[in-house]
Amino acid sequence: MTGKKHSKPTDVQLEWLRRGLSQPGGKLPLFDGNGKQISEKTVRSCIDHGWAAPWFDNPVKPDWLICKLTDEGRRVASAGN
Repeated sequence: MTGKKHSKPTDVQLEWLRRGLSQPGGKLPLFDGNGKQISEKTVRSCIDHGWAAPWFDNPVKPDWLICKLTDEGRRVASAGN
């Protein structure tokens, strides 16, 4: 395990991860509450930390990274609730 795996999510990452808690299969949203696309930097960082995982390829928008929560992501997102 790298040191990154032990770090805490930023507020932006945590907000994104928490939105997946109420979704079927832990699907993480592509857009924030204002309709702005979630930053690829946020998505990739959460994947690197093991909190999110790519779920499937979108044939209509292949550049969109569709992710779901991992077990660790659920734990992190649920902490303090």
